[in-house]
Amino acid sequence: MESRDYLEMTFRSINCFADDGKLSAAELGEILAIAERDGVIDPNEIRVLHSIISKVKPHEIDEPMRAMLQRVSERISRK
Repeated sequence: MESRDYLEMTFRSINCFADDGKLSAAELGEILAIAERDGVIDPNEIRVLHSIISKVKPHEIDEPMRAMLQRVSERISRK
């Protein structure tokens, strides 16, 4: 059976962006945790993570976000 975690990730990201218009490092970490909870980050989850990250504006990237983006990148690149 195909994982539907990517749908939950999408929904969570919509709520995060709707809250204050931007994504925090903690929120991105929560979304990454959804992708990782079954032990595999599948292609749909990778697609959703790329989409979410593409919405983060350069001026919104502080040190915690930079570290989280690096963590996400490391998890995705292991595919």
